[in-house]
Amino acid sequence: MNLRNHAFSISLSLFALGSAATIAQPAYAQRAAATQITDFYVTPDNEFTPGTELTFTVEGTPRGKATVKIASRNILLKEVSPGMYEADYTVSRKDRLSARSTMRATLTARGKSTVMNEVLGGAASAPIAAAPVAPSPAAAPLAVQRFQVTPLNKIEPGAELKFTLSGTPGAKASFTIDGIVKDVAMQETGRGQYEGSYTIRRLDNFPPSLSIVGTLEANGQTVRQRLSQSIVADARPPVIRNIAPRNGDTIATNQVLVSGTFDDRGGLGVDTNSVRIIVAGNDVTRNATITPQFFSYRADLRPGTYQVEIIAKDLSGNGLRQAWSFNVAQQAAPVAAMLPLQVTSHANNAQVGSGAVEVRGRTAPDAKVDVQVQAIAQIAGHFGMNQQVFSQSLRSDANGNFGFSFHPPIPVPGTRYEIAMTASKANLTQENRLVLFQQR
Repeated sequence: MNLRNHAFSISLSLFALGSAATIAQPAYAQRAAATQITDFYVTPDNEFTPGTELTFTVEGTPRGKATVKIASRNILLKEVSPGMYEADYTVSRKDRLSARSTMRATLTARGKSTVMNEVLGGAASAPIAAAPVAPSPAAAPLAVQRFQVTPLNKIEPGAELKFTLSGTPGAKASFTIDGIVKDVAMQETGRGQYEGSYTIRRLDNFPPSLSIVGTLEANGQTVRQRLSQSIVADARPPVIRNIAPRNGDTIATNQVLVSGTFDDRGGLGVDTNSVRIIVAGNDVTRNATITPQFFSYRADLRPGTYQVEIIAKDLSGNGLRQAWSFNVAQQAAPVAAMLPLQVTSHANNAQVGSGAVEVRGRTAPDAKVDVQVQAIAQIAGHFGMNQQVFSQSLRSDANGNFGFSFHPPIPVPGTRYEIAMTASKANLTQENRLVLFQQR
């Protein structure tokens, strides 16, 4: 063998050895690392009363599935960054948590799972050894058959909304409550059966038009279904308050405004499409102003007696039918026998902002005006607020003008302010009412 061939042979042998080492290195490096939890904690760790929002955090192996079990709850966490899993949970009235309660974190990744226990407010335990996890069944065509909620008797802090979704098994399920919480994970408790819950917080607002959507994701596809049922077990029909003219009133002018406010008494509100307004046997709905909060109809009426009938339903299907009557006088009463009481600002059923609300009016000069303002939260989710926010006696000036202002205690959108005013002078009295709504 000549020198060139001998050198070539040595080079080829070294190349072969190097290649073998190169091949062996990736095989060693690719050996799967153990699934582990490096940290597990909850914040805050010193308050567990109903309505308190807790945040669970699990740190460990990335691209896995993390859950936390506390009391009888299984909470699915979301990977917010590689190896960092988080979930928010609002304490329910049924949980009865304390500083001695134990929570358990489970992290599944790379076909294995590991567990870590922790006492609320205490230190975490050492992780339990990882165990093999059975592979998920093959995915079926993606579909949502049903998305439902267990209705509540009352929306209040600490109450729990329980959602169920039926659809394709082995998928990722979640629900979103518009404006409140997004992409809350649901667990697959049976084949194609998913469950999830949300506990209402103190400042949550549940308006009548609330949108709740269930979502199912798998194989790069996403399907959604909107909740079509009510979240409140609403069995009470709405009522009409602050009707004008009141039953039996006699109006001294032909220009008449028929109006009233809707109160669904903690339900989801009135369905405006169902409202019918009938005056003296005529359906005047098309010429009326109708909102979920009030209705009004203005007309030029001849002297006589007029029957008013209002027909409506709330969003849960509970029916309302209310009737009353008023009179339009044959001729105006003498001015000397009347004490005027007019509101010049705001218009009835107007919306107001969150700052100070100023009301102005006009009556006889140097008349006494007694004012009371009641704040009523009539929309589901505001927990039945009904309180007096202003009460005062004042006097009009030399021109009969008067004014006052009040501050909304909690500017909750949709709150109704009922303002009762009574003017008195000599032996005459006159009453007027004004209804305002907190701006949405």
